[in-house]
Amino acid sequence: MRYNQLGRTGLFVSELCLGTMTFGSGGRFAEIAGLGQAEADALVKAAVDAGVNFLDTANVYSEGQSEEITGQAIRNLGLKREDIVLATKVMGSMGDGPNDRGATRGHIMDQVKASLKRLGTDHIDLYQIHGWDPATPVEETVRALDDLVRQGHVRYVGVSNWAAWQIQKALGVAEHRGLARFQSLQAYYTIAGRDLERELVPMMRSEGLGLMVWSPLAGGYLSGKYRDGTDAQGRRAKFDFPPVDQARGDKVIEAMAPIADAHGVSIATIALAWLLHQKHVTSVIVGAKRPDQLADNLASVDVLLTAEELATLDAVSALPAEYPGWMIGYQSAVRADQLKQSRQGG
Repeated sequence: MRYNQLGRTGLFVSELCLGTMTFGSGGRFAEIAGLGQAEADALVKAAVDAGVNFLDTANVYSEGQSEEITGQAIRNLGLKREDIVLATKVMGSMGDGPNDRGATRGHIMDQVKASLKRLGTDHIDLYQIHGWDPATPVEETVRALDDLVRQGHVRYVGVSNWAAWQIQKALGVAEHRGLARFQSLQAYYTIAGRDLERELVPMMRSEGLGLMVWSPLAGGYLSGKYRDGTDAQGRRAKFDFPPVDQARGDKVIEAMAPIADAHGVSIATIALAWLLHQKHVTSVIVGAKRPDQLADNLASVDVLLTAEELATLDAVSALPAEYPGWMIGYQSAVRADQLKQSRQGG
């Protein structure tokens, strides 16, 4: 297990992060959840034993049960709190009232207290805004998060599912006002869905944000079991999310199959290994319901893809050119090559 620096902080997190959306029952994500305390304890233990020091949850997962179970697992296993990087999120609906959601100061302040209580801890290592709130000014959100950092309730802050311009705006506000800045983005990214490479990846590289990847197997699609449409029991059969271009996805799976055979691992493991080979990825969030599923995911850290294998996978999964990307590439090619030669010469 390798450990990567999170954004511009001095914090190091494991390249795999255990996601806890499967912990608890009921709520909006009922089809994904379903695990009780004992089952969750076993998964957390297996992950930590493999070197994982990063756990990710959210207040909306099973209506708070995921946070409760995650915090209890840490205590049940006798883990040192300082050895675990604990991340959770805020933004989604936690009640029926008009102010029980969003990235407002009130909702953030109320929910951080609730999350701390459910997790059974005095601080959250990474507190993330779970989605874009069009009703709340960015400065209100950034100031509220800065207050939590100053108060010691939160160590670092991040964001999830925002566009590049939205993140850049928040970073600008933070820099201008001297407030705590976002250090990470949690985003959907798979070898079959590389959309964030258009705008988000260049922005992250420029501004020094870390990338946490959610749903790295596209909701199980990249396991390969949905290609013929025969798996009626799998997660996507009941919860077809996130969306996948099946024509492209099947081509990617076909390309991964012989590579998986060559390495003696599953197609899913290769899909995770590909992500771990991408320099802009800080940590890949893996979730499981069974120990064997988690073991298969953990095996990805030991897969070293060859340059030829990476080239094959890159070619079959490459994004089609879009404006202004193709024009930027065309006009900047000479200068980019000049810069590359300069760095090589130094």
